[in-house]
Amino acid sequence: MTGGLIRCEDIATHPAFRPLAGLRGVAHDLRYACSNNFAGRPLYVGLDCAWLRNEAAAGLEAAAAWLSREHPGHGLLVLDALRPQRVQEAIWADVAGTDMAHYFAEPTRGSIHSFGMAVDVALLNPQGQECDMGAGFDEMTARSHPALEAVHLANGVLTPAHLDARHLLYVAMAHGGFHGIPTEWWHFDHGDRELVRREFLRVY
Repeated sequence: MTGGLIRCEDIATHPAFRPLAGLRGVAHDLRYACSNNFAGRPLYVGLDCAWLRNEAAAGLEAAAAWLSREHPGHGLLVLDALRPQRVQEAIWADVAGTDMAHYFAEPTRGSIHSFGMAVDVALLNPQGQECDMGAGFDEMTARSHPALEAVHLANGVLTPAHLDARHLLYVAMAHGGFHGIPTEWWHFDHGDRELVRREFLRVY
């Protein structure tokens, strides 16, 4: 099917989507389902958002498999996956006109999260704890920007250990066919954004 909408409540019966709980080697702790996020409150009230589209799900399993094989003990923790369009619209209503708007897709264009083709991920160390990346998830400051890492390293804002952890995450996700963005170390898209927006189901 090309394009179109599907309700979040209906994806459990749609063959194009897989639950995060079924992904091998991948843990999840959806921060928008609780208050540990930029808004300080749950944003997925009454919605099951622990899903990805099949293509992204398979890619995430591949990334986790590479990480387990090449760096035993390390793992991936999904912090956000599917983000329904209705939630994106509610977020935009809160952030439009503020500095935070830079970190969210305008709803009419569409977040790749709303297609189940983007994921926010943290790196877990062999003790099962989140690695220190030099900036927290949803920390909307320049310190979170991959594009500025060399500058931050030179200025002492980030350490070599921070950049090593980020690099390991970036390489692992690349092995799953994901690519990052310049402003958030945790965000990764699977596939071409314009193709996704044009041809895939958007979850509302």
